[in-house]
Amino acid sequence: MSRPVAQAALWIATLLQQFPELARELVPGRAAPVGRTRAAPPPALAERLREEREDALLLQQRHGLVAPGHSAAPLRLHISDTIRDLTDGVVELEEAVRERLGLPRARRAPVPERLRRIAALLDAVAADPVLAAHVRDETRRMARRCARALGDTETVVRISGRCPWCDSVSLRAFPDRHAVLCVNPACRCADPDCGCHDDPAYRHTWDEGEWRRT
Repeated sequence: MSRPVAQAALWIATLLQQFPELARELVPGRAAPVGRTRAAPPPALAERLREEREDALLLQQRHGLVAPGHSAAPLRLHISDTIRDLTDGVVELEEAVRERLGLPRARRAPVPERLRRIAALLDAVAADPVLAAHVRDETRRMARRCARALGDTETVVRISGRCPWCDSVSLRAFPDRHAVLCVNPACRCADPDCGCHDDPAYRHTWDEGEWRRT
């Protein structure tokens, strides 16, 4: 499995853990600014996104919430916006992956099931470097969006010793991710597929098992 795909697997695992927490956090509170603006999708995909949003709304209602205007307590709009953004993002990502791999269109499903289906295709994704980088970047973006909405602050542990790539004392362990990162922004590893080469915000990462072998 290529490094971008291995990283995508970690982000998918994070999303699977955190996405259900959004529904639990969708409780009365202050409104927040809406998220990023998307380009209008093609009509067929727009209809699928509308259906997925309806599913997300049903999920909200099952947690004892009603539409604004029918209750004195408004929804936490930044959480609701995040649910819509992630729902759209996961639907679009699965559509893109299956189209690129020449697979038929997937049936409708909740976000966690779609994420598991994407994860099941990662071995095939690994054979396409462009697709692998796209899946990595999108799953990372969505996981970070989810974490921001939940107000998560990751536990960070400083690791003694120097980075094997840049020789800087910049190693940090992230127990929640089961990963080790080099936080030196100038660090570049020898793997051309690693995000540290093409994304200024990316930091070289080892998963837990890989780090133990270094």
